[in-house]
Amino acid sequence: MIALQLAVRAVVAFHGYFYWDDLILTGRASTQGLLSPSYLFDDHDGHVMPGAFLIAGGITRLAPLEWIGPALSLVVLQLIASLALLRALHVMLGWRPVLLAPLTFALFTPLALPSFAWWAAALNALPMVAALAWVCADAVLLVRTGDRRYAVTGTVAFLVGLTFFEKAAVIPFVAFAVTALLVHVTGDGSAVRTTWRRGVRLWSACLAVTAAWVGVYLLVVDQQRWSFDLGMTWDLLLRSVTHGIVPGLVGGPWDWQRWAPASPWATPPVVVMALGWLALAAVIAVTVARKQRIGPVWAVAGAYAVACQVPIYLMRSSEFTALELAQALRYLPDLVVVLALLAAVGLCAPNRETSGRLDRSRARDVVIACLAALFVGSSLYSTATFDAIWQDNPTKAYMETGSAALAQAGRESDAPMLDQEVDPLILQRIQWPENLASHVFALSPGRPEFADSTTNLRMLDMSGRLLDAKVTWVRFMKPGPLPQCGYLVQPDAPARIPLDGPLLPSEWTAEVNYLANSDGSMTLSLSEGSEVKVPVRPGLNRVFVRLSGAGDALHVRANTSALSVCVASGPVGYIAPK
Repeated sequence: MIALQLAVRAVVAFHGYFYWDDLILTGRASTQGLLSPSYLFDDHDGHVMPGAFLIAGGITRLAPLEWIGPALSLVVLQLIASLALLRALHVMLGWRPVLLAPLTFALFTPLALPSFAWWAAALNALPMVAALAWVCADAVLLVRTGDRRYAVTGTVAFLVGLTFFEKAAVIPFVAFAVTALLVHVTGDGSAVRTTWRRGVRLWSACLAVTAAWVGVYLLVVDQQRWSFDLGMTWDLLLRSVTHGIVPGLVGGPWDWQRWAPASPWATPPVVVMALGWLALAAVIAVTVARKQRIGPVWAVAGAYAVACQVPIYLMRSSEFTALELAQALRYLPDLVVVLALLAAVGLCAPNRETSGRLDRSRARDVVIACLAALFVGSSLYSTATFDAIWQDNPTKAYMETGSAALAQAGRESDAPMLDQEVDPLILQRIQWPENLASHVFALSPGRPEFADSTTNLRMLDMSGRLLDAKVTWVRFMKPGPLPQCGYLVQPDAPARIPLDGPLLPSEWTAEVNYLANSDGSMTLSLSEGSEVKVPVRPGLNRVFVRLSGAGDALHVRANTSALSVCVASGPVGYIAPK
């Protein structure tokens, strides 16, 4: 079953490509030291994930902008997570055929598919769920045997999971709940006390690690994203249940939608949602009729389905949030593992004496086999429809075209490229500076250098092609007072060049036409903005300068001794194709 899952997931992985946050990871790995604290402990949209940064950085440095590395890492991480879950189920159930029921659900349900296909999300989710399954197994073994080594290995696995995703902080609490429920259903009337006493080494160590990691998290992340819009949070939670969790119980959603550059979201037909509710009602009815002491197991399952999502929606939502956020299903991979583990706990509960009609028989085996085959078939269909829409990603064509164009430019000219933002469908401005071409293409082979000034103005268009460019006339420098010179700039005589109107804060490009008497450099800036050092050459020349800021004038200062520069009028605006 695991081999089949890996084959299916490998197809999805190798059909994918870098998407959104993936380029943020590769950009940071390309421009920062992989072992520097500023890289490993960067606040990535509220996440502290040094383990994920380290893996992403290593893969990026080994094969820059090659998807084969991330695709292989997805398959390897999925294998680790699946084997960890198999171990946990084996610890609770032994090598019995019934183990296949929760295992099949966890391996194939589409609820865990979006968090697998997106590399950045998978680097969070897959190590976390592997650690979750491993710690739960160690907790059960520690309580069962008293062997101290399980406290050590469980704590280490928990710490590893935390380094990939702060949500792994729930692991000790899930492990305690799963272990206590297992003790409870097998007949211990004081399950909570027994679980705490026998596993206290693991619980205390994990709580100490959690406290230390909370300190690290608060030191790194300035968390100001909390929303108190409880109505929106409730709507998101309800939508995740009706359009995500419930259809996923029967292998849904079958259908997905996508508006680039957003990730796909589930759009299940009404029939799939109805089948999901029927399946859920049937499973509850059968398990209650068949098993004793099963009520707390269902209560914990429902509570976790809420608890694993509400904090995320409180951080990610506002009154303007689209409900499709809940249908993206990125926040449910840990729920899949928890449901599988709780199903194993329920299967360990003793049967009711009145449930003899549900004892093993050929008819029961046939029914279960047919239902499992239908579930797997439904899940594979949902996986195929997801795979088709996941490939609708403009990033691949843009990156391949852009890398080839930059390599060609590097062969044709040694002039640097003026840095620019990549197309908004690839990365938007809120991801600055990772949305700059100098970061996205930092390790692209053969590319020209990126700089704040250049004598050859070129730009990447929305498809990644490299085009000759010009500066648009949003504003222009007013002509200078000196005939045949304009504005004279010398080391002891800087110049203020007024514009014909003010500029709002943005990234602007100035076309500077000048006449210099020697080699040297000058410094340019807007009235309110950062300074840019620009090399100058003797004679009549033109240079294009990227200026960040605002104001109604351009300030120019000569840096080189005995340098005299005459600056003429020119445009200040955005760059556009010629």
